[in-house]
Amino acid sequence: MTLIQRIGYYLGGFSLGLMLLAFFLSGKKTSCSYGLDARVIKNINTKQIVYSDSAKSIINEKQLDTIILNHVLRKGDVDFSKSETTTKPCKTYYLDGTLNKKSIALIVKNCEETATIQDIQILD
Repeated sequence: MTLIQRIGYYLGGFSLGLMLLAFFLSGKKTSCSYGLDARVIKNINTKQIVYSDSAKSIINEKQLDTIILNHVLRKGDVDFSKSETTTKPCKTYYLDGTLNKKSIALIVKNCEETATIQDIQILD
């Protein structure tokens, strides 16, 4: 068997495997959360989101849309240098994101059953 034939068999099997995966996983809520940011954000979003009194007052004062806050909670970036990941029982994460040219930072306290938004900062 020549090298070209081996490469052909390999690529044929690889493409068949990709098609089978696409067929079986399409339409299901599967995700590949392998990055550290993605795992933290997924963990926060599986819990009940609670707003602290100071966060509620900032939302009312600045008239923020909750769509922006939800976008940061779903697609934001975690800044681990500003986060406190060693505190117990709840870890505090600094999430930031941008939507419609508005940059928002959230300080989220991630506990066992709830994720509390402690503070909201508008970055401009």
